[in-house]
Formats: sequence, C-alpha cells, structure tokens
Amino acid sequence: MGIARKGVSMGMALALAAGFFAGQSLSRGKRASGASEKVLGFDKVVYLSHVNKPGMPIFPGDPEFQLKTLFTVEDDGFRLNFAGLGEHSGTHWGAPCHFNASEPCAEDMAPEDFFHPAVVVDARSQSRRNADYALTVADLKRFEDRHGRIPDNAMAIMWTGWQERWDDPKSYFNQDSDGILHFPGISVAATRWLIDNRDLGGLGIDTHGVDPGADELYQTNTLLLKKRRIHLENLAGLQRMPPNGGWVVVGGVRNQGGSGSPATVFGLVP
Repeated sequence: MGIARKGVSMGMALALAAGFFAGQSLSRGKRASGASEKVLGFDKVVYLSHVNKPGMPIFPGDPEFQLKTLFTVEDDGFRLNFAGLGEHSGTHWGAPCHFNASEPCAEDMAPEDFFHPAVVVDARSQSRRNADYALTVADLKRFEDRHGRIPDNAMAIMWTGWQERWDDPKSYFNQDSDGILHFPGISVAATRWLIDNRDLGGLGIDTHGVDPGADELYQTNTLLLKKRRIHLENLAGLQRMPPNGGWVVVGGVRNQGGSGSPATVFGLVP
C-alpha cells in the first residue's frame, strides 16, 4: 500500500507528531495556570490504552506480565523497573508479519503507519445481546448514514463495551467449558469491505482480538495484516472519542523482527 494511496504523507505524519508533542508541552504549561491549549486544532488528547499491571488479562498461552522494581530512589538514587510481557499483551498494535510471514515486521513500518483518522463504531448493544457478535457491512453502512463517510486510511474501531471487563480477566475472555473464548469481533466481510472501499488503515477493538474470540483461524487478522495495515487491540477509553473526526496516534517499540508491540495509544478529539 503506497504512501500516497493511504492518504497521509510522510510530511503530514511528521507534522502531526511534531505538533502533537509540542502541543502537549504547551498544554502542560497552560494547565498549571488553569488554561488549556489545543493540540493541532483538536480540543483535547485522551488515552486509549490500559495501564499494564500484574493480573491484567493475558491471552491464554501467552507469557504472564512481569513487573519488578530493581532500583529505588531511596536506596539507589534512581527508580528502575523490569517489565516483561509478550508483544501482544495489554493494549498493543500488531504488525502485518504477526499473521503473514512475507509481510512487514516492526522495523519495516513507516512513521505514518501509526497515525490514522479514527472512527468508533458503537456496537455495545449488539455485543451485550451476543458475545460472539461480528461487526457487519450493514453496521458500517448504518454508521455512515448517521455519522458520515469513513475516511480513507482510517483506524476503524469497534466499541464493544468489553473495556469495562478489563479488571475481571475471566469475564473478559468469557471462556466456556470447552476452552472456546467468547468475545465480539469484526467480520471478514466487513474487513474486506473497508479494504476495498475505504482504503483501510487498520482495525481497532476493546477486546483481546479483532477476530471474534471463537474464531480460532484468525481470519480477520489474516486478511487485515498486509501492506502495512495494523491492528489495535485491548483499547480503552473509547467513550472519550467521537464517532467520526478524531485521530489516533500509536506509540510502542520497534523490535527487530517484531510482530507488534505493547502500546500507548492517544486519541485526538475535535
């Protein structure tokens, strides 16, 4: 997927990054005196990621999160923790090579791959009725009827309400007696429609996978993760985002051969 076709240039992405962090610096100073400063013309910046902590939901079979304090200010003059976690633990992004061996890994990604206009499709009512609900093309078309066209290169986010279960891993994974997970996700058909008709930049969700939990073939991920598209999983704070008009900025690390990274995800709110 070429940069021009994705609809965001290197210059635009870098300008967003520079303005974002400059705006954050200005905002911190202004907030001290009770005022506020817009960032790139957006009214506010919000976190869309969970805080990593022991006991958080970890996908079955993945390594448990480790957090250990190695040095403290009191004893050593500085604080330093050791953190150990899988690339797809906590709020995280996934690189194309996560499901497709010939596709880019973390070090192959370009800066603009982590800056996207965002849409948040509220599917909480469907998800409450059916834990295995898969977002449909009809859902996307209804969204556009109400909130306007999904922008090219968008991060299309499904808001299931599962973010409220984060502190209860058993409920979050909703595993049955046969070991099958039950949480909502995004259908292959909806993913294909977004790729073919909206030049999709990525998919996001507030569960542990853009695939419905019961899909052990990971069909949505396999289709999505090509040509520098990414996923965002275990998102939080989606109630702070507008349905359309916002942006997401994705942080994390780029390890050699990395299939993704734990991430801090920022939402820019108009």
